Amino acid sequence: MIARPKHQRLVLVVLALLAVLGAVLLAMWGLKDRAAYFYTPADVVAGKAVAGKAVKLGGMVERGSVKRDRDGVTTRFMVEDGEARVLVSYRGILPDLFREGSGVVAEGKLAPDQTFVADNILAKHDERYMPPELGNQAAEHKVGRTLKR
Repeated sequence: MIARPKHQRLVLVVLALLAVLGAVLLAMWGLKDRAAYFYTPADVVAGKAVAGKAVKLGGMVERGSVKRDRDGVTTRFMVEDGEARVLVSYRGILPDLFREGSGVVAEGKLAPDQTFVADNILAKHDERYMPPELGNQAAEHKVGRTLKR
């Protein structure tokens, strides 16, 4: 029995849709552990970030908070967002744009003692941009410094 061309097209369309659905589900399943949610220090203090889960922490590097350990590669600093602050510990070489009073995004995990252990540090390079979760804090920070002068 030979299928009509109309039925052949329908079968091909259904098979194509099933293949696309299967590919999307496989991609989602493969990336589920790589998804990192963005939190601010206020979110971390409020308990929204789960310890041990990969997340991103964004905010401003608090002035005067950067401390380097004797090993030469571990750096500890505070990230703040105007409402709260979180201690970040990072072992590695910091980006050239990393500075106190500047924006930063740390990728890593929250330790049980509420210290954020970063695997990667991303320093922002443009004060005009901040993630929507932080609003325009960098610009407000700069305006505040200008007004104090």
